[in-house]
Amino acid sequence: MEVQFSPDMEARLAEYAAQQCKSPDEAVRDVVARYFQEEDRFMTAVKRGEAALASGEILSHEQVGDRLRRFLQP
Repeated sequence: MEVQFSPDMEARLAEYAAQQCKSPDEAVRDVVARYFQEEDRFMTAVKRGEAALASGEILSHEQVGDRLRRFLQP
């Protein structure tokens, strides 16, 4: 597979790869792999939320606020 990047994107990729001590090809593979891992994690969370909603496990606006306040307290 071959992917074409704009000159600006190629420059950013080359800089990123150098910072990571990797070749540009390795850097692209790593970035794409992380993207798909995050996408999978996000979709799993969405499905879990949809299942909770479908089963009636919902919180009121006030309950969400209470949980956030407790979470953010030092």
